Amino acid sequence: MHVHVNAAMSADGKLASRTREQLRISGEQDFDRVDQIRAESDGVMVGVGTVLADDPSLTLDDQARIEEREYAGKSPHPARVVADSRARTPTHSRILDDTATTYLCVSEAAPDAKVADLREAGAAIVVAGEDRVDLAAALAELTSRGIDRLMVEGGGELIYSLFADSLVDELTVYVGAMVVGGRDAPTLADGDGFVTDFPELELTGVERVDDGVLLEWRVV
Repeated sequence: MHVHVNAAMSADGKLASRTREQLRISGEQDFDRVDQIRAESDGVMVGVGTVLADDPSLTLDDQARIEEREYAGKSPHPARVVADSRARTPTHSRILDDTATTYLCVSEAAPDAKVADLREAGAAIVVAGEDRVDLAAALAELTSRGIDRLMVEGGGELIYSLFADSLVDELTVYVGAMVVGGRDAPTLADGDGFVTDFPELELTGVERVDDGVLLEWRVV
């Protein structure tokens, strides 16, 4: 599986404010770029924190791209994937509508009743790991279900965990022209953080987009 992490952050590296409310960091040009990456992916992944904070749909916006996927024999939208160790995704979330397939990756510690409710709401359940989602095992299961290219849109806890498990192949970051500040504001990679063995990146592209800059790296 090819894992492509894509994110938008402020000039000081924040994904959102300290209240964790969604910020409009990107402009129209970058939104279109993100939609194109989604269209080229088999699945789009977020952590449960992103679902709880933003209630995203993770579907395509451009009708022409939807039609291109259908013409190629693919589903209209890529599958949606949520890393949700304790099955905290609300059953009324937009990510559980019938627009696209949704995989919920949970751990064995997830309450059976919540898992049953989410399955009833339309989620395809992937169980991997005892206390928290084993991302390597979850991604292997998703590969067996036809997801070869996975786009990851956040948040910081999930992105850090994927890097920590050496599962990321590509990183693209749009850096917007704004400063957010706040020691408690989420960053690109939160979690415990690295002290040694930092992930090594090779810069492959720099481009001005909207009023910010797009940075592209390959993970060595």
